[in-house]
Amino acid sequence: MIVSLIVTVLFGYLLGSVSFSYIIAKKIKKIDIRSEGSGNAGATNTLRVLGIGPAICVLLLDVAKGVAPALLAIALTNGDYPLVPALAGLAAILGHNWPIYFGFRGGKGVATSIGVVATLLFLPALCAGIVAILSIVFTKYVSLGSLLFAVLTPIAALIMLPFFHYPLEYIYLAVLLAILSLWRHRTNMGRLIAGTENKLGKKHA
Repeated sequence: MIVSLIVTVLFGYLLGSVSFSYIIAKKIKKIDIRSEGSGNAGATNTLRVLGIGPAICVLLLDVAKGVAPALLAIALTNGDYPLVPALAGLAAILGHNWPIYFGFRGGKGVATSIGVVATLLFLPALCAGIVAILSIVFTKYVSLGSLLFAVLTPIAALIMLPFFHYPLEYIYLAVLLAILSLWRHRTNMGRLIAGTENKLGKKHA
């Protein structure tokens, strides 16, 4: 278990540290995505700055960064030690947020978190994801959808716990990710309350 833990956590962090939005923006426009738009190295800002094609590419790659370490950890431990995939997934998210390759300036970890929790808590993540997507469709606030997804996933997991017997380590991870997401989106929450948050499809003010 210890070897698997070390290997998967390192793999998760190093993979998570690959900032695809930064790399793609440099490749296409020779710009630092962190100095454009909202300044966030993620799919939403990529959409604002580069358009829908690059944004979809970044979104899928960032989700994959969360899926891969969690699946690797499950495979190496045969699913017997749920703490290992939980920590491997957390490491990937921390890598995305604070990437070692890019001066520890990354994104907010939403897409990578989706990859992790969708792998470990599929049904709760699906339910939370549906609510999040509907909120984005009707309000055009991506940050609101991100926050709803983060907060509702552990709630849904707790509600489903008697029926699906999810490992508590996965639920603790979901709670931790919700807290991390709230902290990373604190400025967005302020703008949402003030009514000044940027809507999807509009250029960053």
